[in-house]
Amino acid sequence: MQQLEQDIKAALSAAIQQVFGATVAAEQLVMQPTRKEFAGTFTLVTFSLTKSLGKSPEQIGQALGEWLAANESRVSGFNVVKGFLNLEIGDSEWLRQFAEMLARPDNAPVPSNGPQRVVVEYSSPNTNKPLHLGHLRNIFLGYSVAEIVKATGATVTKANLINDRGIHICKSMLAYQRFGQGETPQSSGIKGDHLIGKYYVLFERHYREEIRQLEAEGVAQDIAKRQAPLMTQAQQMLLQWEQGDEEVLALWKQMNGWVYEGFDETYRTIGVDFDKYYYESETYLLGKERVEEGLQKGVFFRKDDGSVWVDLKEEGLDEKLLLRADGTSVYITQDLGTAELKYQDFNYDSSVYVIADEQNYHMQVLQGVLHKLGKPYAEAIHHLSYGMVDLPSGRMKSREGTVVDADELVQEMVDTARRTTQELGKIEGLSSEEAEQLYHTLALGALKYFLLKVDPKKRMLFNPEESINFQGNTGPFVQYTHARIAAIMRKATELGLTGGQIDGLESLHETERDAVQLLAGYPGVVAEAARLLAPSILVQYVYEVAKAYNRFYTEVPVFGEPDEPKRRFRVALSAQTGRTLKAGMRLLGIMVPERM
Repeated sequence: MQQLEQDIKAALSAAIQQVFGATVAAEQLVMQPTRKEFAGTFTLVTFSLTKSLGKSPEQIGQALGEWLAANESRVSGFNVVKGFLNLEIGDSEWLRQFAEMLARPDNAPVPSNGPQRVVVEYSSPNTNKPLHLGHLRNIFLGYSVAEIVKATGATVTKANLINDRGIHICKSMLAYQRFGQGETPQSSGIKGDHLIGKYYVLFERHYREEIRQLEAEGVAQDIAKRQAPLMTQAQQMLLQWEQGDEEVLALWKQMNGWVYEGFDETYRTIGVDFDKYYYESETYLLGKERVEEGLQKGVFFRKDDGSVWVDLKEEGLDEKLLLRADGTSVYITQDLGTAELKYQDFNYDSSVYVIADEQNYHMQVLQGVLHKLGKPYAEAIHHLSYGMVDLPSGRMKSREGTVVDADELVQEMVDTARRTTQELGKIEGLSSEEAEQLYHTLALGALKYFLLKVDPKKRMLFNPEESINFQGNTGPFVQYTHARIAAIMRKATELGLTGGQIDGLESLHETERDAVQLLAGYPGVVAEAARLLAPSILVQYVYEVAKAYNRFYTEVPVFGEPDEPKRRFRVALSAQTGRTLKAGMRLLGIMVPERM
């Protein structure tokens, strides 16, 4: 499709030379997809040519359209609407493109000029709480971006930076130490990450009570927050951790181990994976070395209290703390170490950080600090910022225990998929085991699709009931379309109609033409989604493909078609649509069922 567009632009450039005696390079021409209410595939915008050609937009469009219709075999017709020349591509060209699709291997890389060594960091959870709905948007976005970029032929590493140290981790540890009474995941029957999250919430509850008590004694709130016994003890525990206190380290390893087991179970359930794990506890020391390097180079400075800072005001930012007065590190410290480790490991052209938009400033600071240090990979850092996920009930808050737990949400989605599917009677002929697998496939498809279809930068409202709908722009609608095609292909196999032969066909039905045109655009859509790191582009595409196929299926017969070439073409079109839907959904991390 991209090549066809380039060829038509070249033909238009030649037409301008022939008709008007003027030279306009093909890349200077403004061409866009034709709007659905007009006949055509490509539309040339002629307004910008009026000055150089000395004619009105309509005159230019008419003259160029006539020349192309007479001299470019792929253009079968045209129409001019004010300053727009709509060009219709002939069926012979679409049949030629369709034949190329059939010959192309399913795993053929999509042509792209993007980076070739890419690291995508996503999930990056804290070990003080279980994964929640907000994490799911991050995880699905990161996984899909990695798969889409990989489809362009790039070498992609999926990285997970575990935030396994810091004051927030010490809060859970201290609360467990004070109130845990030796409780374990085994003794409590609670999944490890959920158990530790319970103590994080417990810390915050007792901490707020201590603040209230201090305020009642006349202490100002900001001072009370710093002087509350639990907070000072948590800060002391962090210091002990950095100093290598054996008892603190033993508790830290035990509790983190429980959390990792819980995380791994969730990752398996939702169908995502990682190639490389980094741990903040192993990167912050390298980050401290970079801070020392910056001091020696004179690009960082130390304040009177001993803390280390960087001045980024010239970059439009501010002064940023890099190391506390007591020598303990902050987030940016370990981020400096992790960025360098990733570069040492993979020599990346692009390092994508999937991090919520609340950290936009932090990521600007990280890049600014790396520039100050003169690091060659500073420009390679890319922040894929995404908005928060809200529910009809409002925003989630981890400290108050009001988050929507990822495990519970997935189970709720499975239950909803089971109820909806049974009501619609879409499990006929399936065993109970196959039905349960279908519910899980539909549930995760609905969840991932809904979270990915919104542009990452936009804040979004998640509605579980709406996401599981079998009609409209939803995962189950696309999945059901694939299952319908799979059933058609099983029947085609029985009738001996497979093989993809399309000889003897000269014209296409409108719905066939629309479907082929969409299918031809698949490589370009994947390339664009990779360039913009935007799975939402691919989500909209698979929806349009599914919608076009259902229109085709409704308006023309497949097996009831008496003409043999048409019948075989429609089977081949069904097969190619099924392959495209499966491939596109796979890049979104979504499985498609063979039976429903």
